[in-house]
Amino acid sequence: MLAKIVSGAVLGIDAYIVDVEVDIVSGLPAYTTVGLPEVSVKESRERVHSAINNSGYMFPTDRITVNLAPADIKKTGTAFDLPIALGILACLGIIDKNIILKYLVLGELSLDGRVKPVKGSLVVALEAKNKGYTGILVPFDNKKEASVVRGIDVYPVKTLSNAVDFFKGLYSIEPEKTEFEDTILKNKEFSVDFSEVKGQEHAKRAMEVAAAGGHNVIMIGPPGSGKTMLVRRIFTILPPLSFDEAIETTKIYSISGLMGNKKALITRRPFRAPHHTISDAGLIGGGQVPRPGEISLSHNGVLFLDEFPEFKKPVLEALRQPVEDHFVTISRAAMALTYPSSFMLIAAMNPCPCGYHGEHGHRCICSDLQVLKYRSKISGPMLDRIDIHVELSAVPVKDLMTAPDGESSCEIRKRVNAAREIQFKRYLRSKIFSNSRMNSRHIKKFCKINKESSKLLESAIDNLRLSARAYSRILKISRTIADLEGIDMINSEHIAEAIQYRSLDRR
Repeated sequence: MLAKIVSGAVLGIDAYIVDVEVDIVSGLPAYTTVGLPEVSVKESRERVHSAINNSGYMFPTDRITVNLAPADIKKTGTAFDLPIALGILACLGIIDKNIILKYLVLGELSLDGRVKPVKGSLVVALEAKNKGYTGILVPFDNKKEASVVRGIDVYPVKTLSNAVDFFKGLYSIEPEKTEFEDTILKNKEFSVDFSEVKGQEHAKRAMEVAAAGGHNVIMIGPPGSGKTMLVRRIFTILPPLSFDEAIETTKIYSISGLMGNKKALITRRPFRAPHHTISDAGLIGGGQVPRPGEISLSHNGVLFLDEFPEFKKPVLEALRQPVEDHFVTISRAAMALTYPSSFMLIAAMNPCPCGYHGEHGHRCICSDLQVLKYRSKISGPMLDRIDIHVELSAVPVKDLMTAPDGESSCEIRKRVNAAREIQFKRYLRSKIFSNSRMNSRHIKKFCKINKESSKLLESAIDNLRLSARAYSRILKISRTIADLEGIDMINSEHIAEAIQYRSLDRR
């Protein structure tokens, strides 16, 4: 007796189809799983055995062979429990073998027959749609994230008995539906606002420019100057995720098991703020079976690194390539997986170990050697990859008490969205979404400057000894400043403001 159930597995941020083949023949009781199963897959034997018996069916006492094809890719996770159990019951004639082939099935089984959630249901649903399956059976707790995929019916099941009765026609399941627009409407409100930030107008302007062009930022200032407060509000002025960006971001969270059973889709740009003690594998990604790190979890969003120099030097150096290329490839002996990592990097640091170097009203206790050693923890190549440098001073108490509220996030966001709309139209055929992603060809085409601006830029490069990468950064920032004003030509005023955002180059 042979039966085949179609399931899926995750590889990187994409899925592939797995044929779960179950063969039962007469002989001494035995249960064998082949097809490069990992330990969690091999352990499915006990879960499936108990789930079938506790659901009112009889587990066969014959020789059972389970094959997971393709057999040359290592299988991990617990999503094959439900397909294996249904395959065994199909071999026994309890389920029609032909009907079950029209659906893709995944789910983990508990010992009492309940279907528990699994990782990656969204990416498997996308693959099922692409392969033309009628529908997909998923655990009840995964129904929301799987149902955002349009063009395929998603059937949530709570127990093994529900799945069996569904295929026998004894139990009706209404396909789950989730509309992207509905999830957007539920996430319009923010708990923080830029109007709450007193003073620091130049820093607010820098954050607006960064949000409009997707630029990386480093903020240098003493404790209490508002660095973290500003960063924690950056996501309130970022443009909303498009549907394609939301799907791509949700895929990463889905395979990482971070969606939860109440969330259908990531509708706000991610904001990740790992502690400075994080390892390079935690930040970049890794493990025996490579998994996404913090840089991939912040894809299409913001990665905030507070106390920037306190991060281990190998961690910061490992960050250089993903910041430049917007993806990271993790290689292991058995495989190499590539994860997207297109994020805004925002770093914050003190000017010295004590935090008060150059600050009026506070005495710095650090020696020149200590200050130099502290700042040298951030390499020149790393700084070159950060577009905007912002220096802050502490806001006087009087200003905190008397200064009126500044512009709201809503007002700033309107200008940011208008600038992003200009960039979207400009790069429609280039497969990039913001000025920060421009390469040399784009810069040559879209960052044309007049003679006056060219002289100003040439003078700044000579006097500040800027690198070629810093030159490109200035042009990209100038392009964004011009977009905020709705101007096509980059003027000298835009160049001058962009040069001011390279303050660390002047040290």
